[in-house]
Amino acid sequence: MLARAFADDPAMAYIFPDPADRALRLPRLFALLFDADAQAGLRLVAGGGAAATLWRAPGLGKTSLLDLLLHVWPLWRALGGAIGRALTVSSAIDAHLPSDDVWYLHIAGCDPAAQGRGLGRAVVQAGLDRIAGDGRPVYLETANERNLGFYATLGFVVTEAWHVPKGGPAFWSMLRS
Repeated sequence: MLARAFADDPAMAYIFPDPADRALRLPRLFALLFDADAQAGLRLVAGGGAAATLWRAPGLGKTSLLDLLLHVWPLWRALGGAIGRALTVSSAIDAHLPSDDVWYLHIAGCDPAAQGRGLGRAVVQAGLDRIAGDGRPVYLETANERNLGFYATLGFVVTEAWHVPKGGPAFWSMLRS
């Protein structure tokens, strides 16, 4: 489902310029991220698997070199020759994380066939409700400008607009106090 949700995402199109290669590799990549975020925070799935959010707990937002090394073979299988562009995006994202004291909404996606039914909003809101007692801000970034309004309705504000180096896509950092 996440592979379908991100099939036209500007960051994924930068990492995997060829649409056929992207369609092949995104399921592997999101399977790795889904498993990794179970260890780093919280995974929520709604609508029978039609929408999901992956959250990283405070202090666990950045991708460590150790994690990369421990998962080098699965990452190579998922990324192939796109590993350089993927690391460029990952490094840029890590550089813009505001601090270790935020919840990080790492990934939020809804199956395109299920969009417009409120499942994406429900799964993001469920995560916000679950971490509300923590009192820490929530951070996310998006490479898709059309997402800005959606996140604004959930209380997020744009804190920075930036570009991934080496011709990468634009991103918007957003924070919810």
